Amino acid sequence: MSERKVYVLGGGISKMAAERPDGAMRDWIVEAVMEAIKDAGVEIKDIEHATTSYFSDHFDKQLKAGAIFQDHIGMCPKPNMRVEGGGATGGLAIRNAYAYIKAGLCDSMIIYGSENMGRHVPSDTAQEFIAYASDFDWEFQVAGFYIAYYALMMRAHMDMYGTKEEQFAKIAVKNHRNAMYNEHAHQPMDITVDDVMNSPLITSPYKKLDCSLLSDGASCLIFSTAEWAERYCSTWKQKPTIEFIGTGCGTDTMRLADRPWPYPGIAHYRAKRAASQMAYKMAGIKDPAKELDCAEIHDAYSGTELVSYEDLGFCGLGQGGPLTDEGYFDLGGELPCNTSGGLIGMGHPVGATGINQGIEILKQLRQEVHPGRQVQIKNGLGLTDSHGGTGTFVAVNIFRRVD
Repeated sequence: MSERKVYVLGGGISKMAAERPDGAMRDWIVEAVMEAIKDAGVEIKDIEHATTSYFSDHFDKQLKAGAIFQDHIGMCPKPNMRVEGGGATGGLAIRNAYAYIKAGLCDSMIIYGSENMGRHVPSDTAQEFIAYASDFDWEFQVAGFYIAYYALMMRAHMDMYGTKEEQFAKIAVKNHRNAMYNEHAHQPMDITVDDVMNSPLITSPYKKLDCSLLSDGASCLIFSTAEWAERYCSTWKQKPTIEFIGTGCGTDTMRLADRPWPYPGIAHYRAKRAASQMAYKMAGIKDPAKELDCAEIHDAYSGTELVSYEDLGFCGLGQGGPLTDEGYFDLGGELPCNTSGGLIGMGHPVGATGINQGIEILKQLRQEVHPGRQVQIKNGLGLTDSHGGTGTFVAVNIFRRVD
């Protein structure tokens, strides 16, 4: 592998909301990009390459939107490419930046992502668009919406391990509470387990407050080599240096019924295990639960986060529920997860989501977040877990503070 090292120079994020009437995706991307270049201390004219991250052409009623965004931020005629992998899109964009810089195709890259999920379409239509990311011929006709697939998966986990609804409701409470300390968050709330349990039933066992949010918003990260940063970044070495040290990607069958038994069956995410093991090997991590200071986990539904604890190797199979009861993954616990509020509290504008996660890890490792959600930095390591479909695409990325 190339000896070139990849660093995260800065990040920017727009306000997340159910519906932002102030413009469209191109405007929110400009908002995020301007914040990122200020944070990084660079000028847009010096950045060599861009990656555009968005999930659906349907929401914004625009094909090839990346060309518009590239033009709108003043990057033409620099190269650009789009990535797409459902909910994993932003995480794959981060991985793409690593690959391009490592390969020497560029020395710097800006990635920006957005989704316009509330402005043009009602919620039921939005759910239909998202469901097109399942197998339209063989699966969509049976279940229709993603929450049905995820409900089946959670029921299987409950049957196998005795996991309780109250345990993943605690995750929803945790994430909404963490979002109260995030000025960009879509829906911070001070709620209880009873509030989650008594919220409207969507698809058993999931209630409304177990679900992530359809959000408008955008985010941006900037990466480079050390040599490029020394030349073009005015804040290089003035802020803690964050290196991108590991990345992994995994896939699984689109149809739940095609997944092998006994592992993962439909109770686990085989792709997540594969992606995380790849990333840990690259980063030299042996015991993620002890070595990571924080992690941002894909929580489209509260139970998804609980199962992810197990498949990311934070604990044994079936232990996600009991450790949630102990507060192991809370702020102040052994491994705080979704300190941003996650998809449940922070929001889920799909193309921006994985980038949001990377920004949270960047800010946590620099110790720049609100004191109410700042974790203790011990080993200087943080992880993002981006997850598309029912775990059909997973990207895991690992960052380290090096000074």
